[in-house]
Amino acid sequence: MVAKLIKGTEIGEQILKEITSEVAQIKEKYGVVPGLVTILVGSNPASLSYVTLKIKTAHRLGFKEVQDNQPATISEKDLLALIDKYNKDNSIHGILVQLPLPKQIDEKKVINAIDPDKDVDGFHPVNVGRLMIGGDEVKFPPCTPAGIQELIIRSGIETSGAEVVVVGRSNIVGKPIANMLVQKGRGADATVTVVHTRTKHLAEHCKRADILIVAAGVPGLVKPEWIKPGACVIDVGVNRVGEKPSKDDPKKMVPLLKGDVDFEAAREIAGYITPVPGGVGPMTITMLMKNTLKSLKCKLGIL
Repeated sequence: MVAKLIKGTEIGEQILKEITSEVAQIKEKYGVVPGLVTILVGSNPASLSYVTLKIKTAHRLGFKEVQDNQPATISEKDLLALIDKYNKDNSIHGILVQLPLPKQIDEKKVINAIDPDKDVDGFHPVNVGRLMIGGDEVKFPPCTPAGIQELIIRSGIETSGAEVVVVGRSNIVGKPIANMLVQKGRGADATVTVVHTRTKHLAEHCKRADILIVAAGVPGLVKPEWIKPGACVIDVGVNRVGEKPSKDDPKKMVPLLKGDVDFEAAREIAGYITPVPGGVGPMTITMLMKNTLKSLKCKLGIL
């Protein structure tokens, strides 16, 4: 058995085309487009690269995109005032403050300052609460978990009654995806177990999983013998383990990335598996765009 690849690049592209079409229809009928502001504090290379991709994607979809770059020396007071400005801007439907932030700024205060109805990252406590309640209360599911759920749904993998094991308990991936899959509804109705670094007999839990979601941030953590034959394996880990020559320019070195799963061995056992890169990663920005569109639709009352 060789596992079928779940290609986030291809599935994400399908969703982006759907968003592009919907944006064009809304613009024609209502004369407005989704507005997204990305606030970048400082010049962290990884953050800058990620924000640049967000900007490019938003422009491609026909969004209004505002890139607001601030110096690393900005005070917490000034950053909170900037967020308040965009909270009050009716042309902006999504506000994203790129993390991490400099030490002088309390990230919790920044997240809490964003209007929950513009919090397209889904990190505000109000949106976390909405996610916990589930159903129609959910407004903006966190982007990476939402992307995982879309990958599972669009790959035709049955979740109802399935044994799901989530490796990792972060607020960004582990906790929210577990909560989403245990709810009632499409792409959910699963029986979910969350395991982590303090879990006893970790391998035994993983072996039970029909769907194994690994978001531990430890390269090669999950061994092939931990995987149930035919299971769906979603590898969220993106770990930089070295460098390799670029395909386009062999003289140029690029990051060597590995997931939390031993991919080559696991694909001989699993039924479905996500590659790294090209699996979960591309879905995060895709779902950010979907959340921003949803914010506009909520404002227009057309959901």
